Amino acid sequence: MATYSAMIDPASIDLPRLTEIRRDLHAHPELGFEETRTAGIVAAFLRDLGLEVTEGIAGTGVVGALRGGGAGAVGLRADMDALAMPETGTPPWVSTASGKMHACGHDGHTVMLLGAAAALAADPPEGNVYFIFQPAEEGRGGARAMVEAGLFEQFPCDMVFGLHNMPGLGVDEMAVVDGPQLASSDSWRVTLRGVGTHGAKPHLGRDPVTAAGHFLAALQTIPGRVVDPLQPAVVSACSVAAGDPEALNVIPDFVEIGGTARAYTPEVRDQLETEIGRLAKGIAQAMGVEAEYTFIRRIPPVVNDASATAVALAAAQAVAHGGVREDFPPSTAGDDFAFFGQEVPGAYVWLGNGPAVDGALHHNTGYDFNDAAIATGVAFWAEVARRALSA
Repeated sequence: MATYSAMIDPASIDLPRLTEIRRDLHAHPELGFEETRTAGIVAAFLRDLGLEVTEGIAGTGVVGALRGGGAGAVGLRADMDALAMPETGTPPWVSTASGKMHACGHDGHTVMLLGAAAALAADPPEGNVYFIFQPAEEGRGGARAMVEAGLFEQFPCDMVFGLHNMPGLGVDEMAVVDGPQLASSDSWRVTLRGVGTHGAKPHLGRDPVTAAGHFLAALQTIPGRVVDPLQPAVVSACSVAAGDPEALNVIPDFVEIGGTARAYTPEVRDQLETEIGRLAKGIAQAMGVEAEYTFIRRIPPVVNDASATAVALAAAQAVAHGGVREDFPPSTAGDDFAFFGQEVPGAYVWLGNGPAVDGALHHNTGYDFNDAAIATGVAFWAEVARRALSA
C-alpha cells in the first residue's frame, strides 16, 4: 500500500497564472474535435512540468502522465470543448469566435486539472497519475472515441474521476454522491408519412399532421403510465417539422419529429426505446399513415462506483471548506464520462460555481466560469489522486 501524503498548500497554487489561462481559453473557444489551440496550450503546460505527454488521442485529446514509481494508477479527466452558441455576456475575456462560447465551464475544468498537474508534479505521489484532457464532451462523442482509441490500454487506471462545476453551490462547496449522477442521453426520430392533399379536401389524402398531434399528446404517457413511477425517466419532443408556412392550404406528405430520452438505468433506457417506437407505429396504424422510427443511443448514464465515491468523498471533505453535500439530487443532463466509468471504477463529483443568477447557468449565453472556484478544484484533484493511490 502506498503512503498517503499531506494535502497541498493552497498558497502554492499559482492562481494568477491559472486565471489568465482560463480567461484566454474562454476568449478562444473551440468546438468538439476542433480543440487544436486548446490542446496545444495543455500539452505545452504539461511538458513544462516535465510530464510525459501524449497528444492526438481521438484527434485532439491529450494525456499527461506523472509516473511516481508505484504500481497504482489513477485517471483525472477534464473536458475541453465549447458550445456552438453566441455569448451575450461582456467580460473582458468574452469569446472572440462568433457563434462559439464556453457556456458550460470546460475552460475552468481544463485549468483546474492543469493546476493539479503542477501541484502533483512538484510533490509526486507514489503511483501513476494520468491527466486526461478530453475533447468533444458536448454531444460529439469524445470520451467514447478516446476509449476506442485505446485510452485505458495505454494508460490503465485503477480508478477514474470526473468533476463538473455546478451553479448554485458555493465556490468552496462540493457534492459527492454514490450511485446515479447523470442520465443517459439518447436521441430519437419519428417520421409520419401520409398522403398530401388540398387542405380543403382532407378526405382525399392521409393527414400526417393530425397523427403527429396525437403522437405528441400521447408521448408523456410513456413516463407517466408505462415506466415504473418510482423510476425517473424523461421523454421530450424537441423538434417538429412539417409543411410550409407559405402554403397553408396544403396538407403535407410527412411530419418529422425528433427529441431526447433520459433514464438512469439500462432497463428503463431499453423501455424508452421500445415504447416510443410502439407508440409511433400504433398511432400511425390507427390514423392510416406510416411511421419510420430511429432511436440513437448516445451516452449511457453516469453511475458512481461505491469504492471510487468513498475516495472522492474523503478528498472533498478534506478540501471543501464550504461543506460537502452527500444528498445532492442526480441531474437529467448527460455526460460522456459514462464511457470512462464503464471501463474503470469511477466517480463524478460537483464543484460549486457560485450563485445561479445573472446568466450563471449551464448553456446560458451569459454564463462564465467563476474563477474563485479554481483553488478548490485544484486542491480536490490533487487530494483525490493521492487518496486513490493510497487506497
